Amino acid sequence: MIKFQSLSRLPMFMALLFAVVVAGSVTTTAFAAVDPGVTVAPGTLIGAATEPTVLRSIPSNRETSVPTSTNTAENFVTGAEVIATFSQPMDPATINSLTFTVKETTGNEVPGSVVMTEENTVATFTPMSSALNTNTSYAASISMGAKNANGVAMRNPIAWSFTTNASVFVAQKPVFLGSASTFAILTKSGVTDVFASAIRGDVGASPISGAAIHLTCAEEKTGTIYSVNAAGPLPCRVTDPTLLTKAVGDMEIAFTNASGRILPDFINLGAGKIGGLTLVPGLYKWSTSVSIPTSVTLSGGSSAVWIFQISGNLTQASATRVILKGGALPKNIFWQTSGNVAIGTTAHFEGVILAKTKIALKTGASANGRLLAQTAVTLEQNAVTRPAK
Repeated sequence: MIKFQSLSRLPMFMALLFAVVVAGSVTTTAFAAVDPGVTVAPGTLIGAATEPTVLRSIPSNRETSVPTSTNTAENFVTGAEVIATFSQPMDPATINSLTFTVKETTGNEVPGSVVMTEENTVATFTPMSSALNTNTSYAASISMGAKNANGVAMRNPIAWSFTTNASVFVAQKPVFLGSASTFAILTKSGVTDVFASAIRGDVGASPISGAAIHLTCAEEKTGTIYSVNAAGPLPCRVTDPTLLTKAVGDMEIAFTNASGRILPDFINLGAGKIGGLTLVPGLYKWSTSVSIPTSVTLSGGSSAVWIFQISGNLTQASATRVILKGGALPKNIFWQTSGNVAIGTTAHFEGVILAKTKIALKTGASANGRLLAQTAVTLEQNAVTRPAK
């Protein structure tokens, strides 16, 4: 069993206090002097500032109900990934399956591979199997063999534990939007508008002429209106056909990725009527249209992902809301719709819409998300805010 040493239980060790002056006030951070070999959990500040450590992990220490599998953005299912974020860039040659390990707490090792991000600050352990065992406790650890870019080793090993879900569950990776991610509204057939709307995020249309973008410059609050030619809203529009061609292509790739995700957690939930429900993270699939006749709640953490595969239309009734709870973020919610999308009068919507055809917002409706349509977007005095990337 792995034991995590509490800093509050180490009175024999000295605490080194470093003062940081911020805006005229002084704050202090305590770094405990801990002997090598003591195992600590992610987020524990140990040793000198020159020594690397793990700031946070996914899953977090002692997290329960962890999905048994992960569906990557490339639509490849593997056992649940285990991720460590370091305090500073690391030497990737020292971060591998020997220094970063995952085991059942009974001792059985999980075979897998380790990959670092380009910045060498985040390491991901991916199991070779398609799933971890259900209702099983696991221990992840990073040894002192892990070193930073200057060859400085961690002062102490890092370890954390987690327990998988009692039933088979596949966690979804967010759909990669590529260059479409900067857009609040992106279409292939233009934007119609009943003045005045308020858009926060880029707007673009391609391959249709910029003359089909009927927003005014005053309605673009933060962001840029892009067109493929010299037509379009003046004086603010920017002509950039190359950027738009790439963004539309990425939008279409994202639609295909979302529609192609496999192993749905829910099929034809509520016969397509999801009003009044609380939806947990996962992959939802309908062979019909979907309606939101009353408000619907999406409840999950800030890293949770929802993907809705809808074969028909998506319709939200007037004066209803898509409500987010538990830290859920609109950037991680994807509504892939093969039909039309209609958001009713004064309704509020959350998430990224990937529509094969038209997206229509009725009078006074608002959306925190992205409207990515392969035909047109129609606005009527709406507020559309692109979420953070």
